[in-house]
Amino acid sequence: MVAKLLVTVGIVFYAVIVPILEVNDSHVFNQAWAPHARLHETWQLFTNTALGVFSVWLVWVKDNLRLASLLTAFVTGGFLMAYWLRDGYGGSMVLSDGSEKMILGVNLGLFAYTLAIALVGIALGLERRKRDSRAET
Repeated sequence: MVAKLLVTVGIVFYAVIVPILEVNDSHVFNQAWAPHARLHETWQLFTNTALGVFSVWLVWVKDNLRLASLLTAFVTGGFLMAYWLRDGYGGSMVLSDGSEKMILGVNLGLFAYTLAIALVGIALGLERRKRDSRAET
């Protein structure tokens, strides 16, 4: 149960919280963004939310923590790669108003998605330990 909750927290980050934070004038409705960029942003939000719904179903209905964890790692890892490579393509986490969302002195996206991957790792470790202990008995 703990492992399922940990993976679910990671899913909620990308499937619920990010859309809440980005469907506004700083992202989806940002008139400074090219219309094509806003289309890609909206596409990414819908895709990630759909993957999140599917992943929650995998965790809680199908009891497939491994696949849900892999999907979470793909989505959050994709963000982390974009973050780390941002200088190469001119990307930034600074919003058009000059602000940057931070938590504990770290960019919010970097913090949340690194945490999501860590939670997935912990969850998979817990599941493996549980499976190994069942095999021993």
